Amino acid sequence: MASFQFQTVGNIISGLGSIAELTQILKDKPYKKLLLVTDAGMIQQQLHLPLIEIFETTATPYLIFSDVQADPPENIVLQAVDFAKSHNVDAVLGFGGGSSLDVAKIIAILADPKQMQHIEHIYGVGNAKSPRLPLILVPTTAGTGSEVTPISIVTTGETTKTGIVSPILYADMAILDANFTKDLPAHITAATGIDAMVHAIEAYTSKIKKNFYADLLAKQALSLLNKNLKLVLDDGHNLEARQNMLLGSMLAGQAFANAPVGAVHALAYPLGGHFHLSHGHTNALVLLEVLKFNASEAKRDYAELIQWMDPYSKGNTDGLCDLFIDHMQNHLDHSGLTLKLKDLSIAEHQLEQLAADAMLQTRLLQNNPRSMTEQDALQIYQAIYA
Repeated sequence: MASFQFQTVGNIISGLGSIAELTQILKDKPYKKLLLVTDAGMIQQQLHLPLIEIFETTATPYLIFSDVQADPPENIVLQAVDFAKSHNVDAVLGFGGGSSLDVAKIIAILADPKQMQHIEHIYGVGNAKSPRLPLILVPTTAGTGSEVTPISIVTTGETTKTGIVSPILYADMAILDANFTKDLPAHITAATGIDAMVHAIEAYTSKIKKNFYADLLAKQALSLLNKNLKLVLDDGHNLEARQNMLLGSMLAGQAFANAPVGAVHALAYPLGGHFHLSHGHTNALVLLEVLKFNASEAKRDYAELIQWMDPYSKGNTDGLCDLFIDHMQNHLDHSGLTLKLKDLSIAEHQLEQLAADAMLQTRLLQNNPRSMTEQDALQIYQAIYA
C-alpha cells in the first residue's frame, strides 16, 4: 500500500441538539473573551441566540464580529483581525457557512498575541505557522466541510481567490448540529449539497494524494449525500436528513483535506470571483462538463462510485462511468439551480478571461486526474454557456 498522511480535527461532536455540549466545554475551559465570528444574516435570523444563551449561562465574556461577506475580501478579513486584536480575544468561535468559518480560522492565527506573521506571509501551502488561538467551528450549511479542513479562501484583488493551506488551520473542535440548517432556503441547500458531493468526487479522483483512508470517507460521504439531498430539497424540515447532509459534508471535507480537489474547483473559482455567484452554484455549473472531460482518465473511479451509490448498477467500466455522469445530471436537474452561463447574464466574450483565470489555479489543477489546458477550460465554459 502506498504511504500517506491523514490529518483532521481532534474533536468532532455530531448530532441533533449537540450544540448543548458547548456548555460543558466552556465550563471546563473558561475564556476571558471569546469572539463569535459570523455574518449579518445569521444575526438577522437570530440563529446565533442558542450560542449567546450558552455564553451567558457559562458566564463567558464574548464579542460578536458579524461583517463576514461571502467570498471574504482581504480587507474584511483584516478588519476582523484588527477587531479581535484590539479587544484581546483569547478564543474564536466560527458560526455560519464556509466564509465565516474560513475567516474565523484566519483570525485565530493572526490575532494570537504571540503571532509574528501577517496575512501576506500565510498565503499558499504550508506557510501559516503556530501559534494560534483556541478555535471552535459550528457550520450552518451542509456544503463546504470547512469545519474540518486546513484551508481558508480569501478574495485578493478584484476577482482572484487565494488559498491559505496549513495544518495549523485545523480547528480544535467542530460541532455539527442540523438544527442550525433547517431553515436554509432550497437554493442554498441545493448549492451546498452539490458542493459537498463535488468534494467527495474530486477527493476520490485526486491525482497526487489519493489514498485509501480518504477514499473510505469520500465513499461514505457520497452515500449519505446521495440519499439525503433529494429528501432535504423536498422537505427542508426533515431533521434526520439534514443531520445526514451535515455529516456527509463533513466526511467529504475530511476526504478532500487529505486528497485535494481538482478542475471543478479550478473552473468554479473564476466564476465566483468575476460574477459573485455562490461557490456551490459555480461548482454545480461546471461539474458535468468536467466529469465528461475527466472520464478518459477517471472512468474506473467513477464506475466504482456509482456502484457504491447504487449497488444495483450493472455494466462494464465505460457503461458504469456514463451511468455515474447521468446520475449526477439527475441531481443537478433536481437542484433547481440555473445551469447555463447565458441565463446568469454572463457575456460570451468573457469566457476567454475565465479560462485564462482558471489556469492560475495551479494548486488545484495539479490534482486533476487529466491535465487541462486553457483551450480545454474554454471549451468547458462554452459548453455550459447556452
